[in-house]
Amino acid sequence: MNIGEVAKRAGLPPKTIRYYEDIDLIRPQRSANGYRSFRESDVHKLTFLGRARALGFTIEDCRILLGLYEDETRESAQVKEIAAQHLVSIDEKIAQLRSMRDTLAELVRACHGDDRPDCPILSDLSGQG
Repeated sequence: MNIGEVAKRAGLPPKTIRYYEDIDLIRPQRSANGYRSFRESDVHKLTFLGRARALGFTIEDCRILLGLYEDETRESAQVKEIAAQHLVSIDEKIAQLRSMRDTLAELVRACHGDDRPDCPILSDLSGQG
């Protein structure tokens, strides 16, 4: 398969597929003329990577998860630990976003939004609030 067909089947842009090859996440075969030749197993790996990235796993996490995916002697506890650590990270980001939202909502409520020059939003951003 060529990169266009693989991209369509895996739901990834060709540029992403080339990047994954550049960082050795996938290794498509090369024909005599140098063109990439993808196998069905490459489609599965790329689909796997696309889904893992959509869930926010880092490239390094994806590398480890892909290695575990290919290792038939893996222990599911290894996979669960990586996913659990990522879940903690997501929860921390959600807490940070909620805090940011609460602060910004309070600043928006405090701003009169009229023709006066004083603005609690700008005061807070400048550290004078």
